[in-house]
Amino acid sequence: MSLNRARRVAGEMKKEISRIIAREIKDPGIASLTSVTAVELSRDLRHATVYVSVFGTAAEKERTMQALLRATGFIRSEIGRRIRLRHTPEIQFSEDLSLEYGAHIEKVLRSLQKDNIEE
Repeated sequence: MSLNRARRVAGEMKKEISRIIAREIKDPGIASLTSVTAVELSRDLRHATVYVSVFGTAAEKERTMQALLRATGFIRSEIGRRIRLRHTPEIQFSEDLSLEYGAHIEKVLRSLQKDNIEE
């Protein structure tokens, strides 16, 4: 299977999963600040890893990941209806910590800048 096709399908999946999470899943366990940051598909388009960023406390992150795990079947069936593929990929959610890490680095840099100004 073409790597370019896998990238295009991953981009479509990212958009559709974002819409599904934002508009159609009514689970109160999903935090309001939840976003899909990336989707990685295997070359045969049978397995998808969906990276999700959740802003909130550790308990909110855990509840959101559990709610997404419960909703995996619904999300997969909606993807199957919206994107015409021979096989709908198996979906696995993974927490994306890159945005949180970026915020931490920015905080450290600001504190270093503040220390340099005071000297």
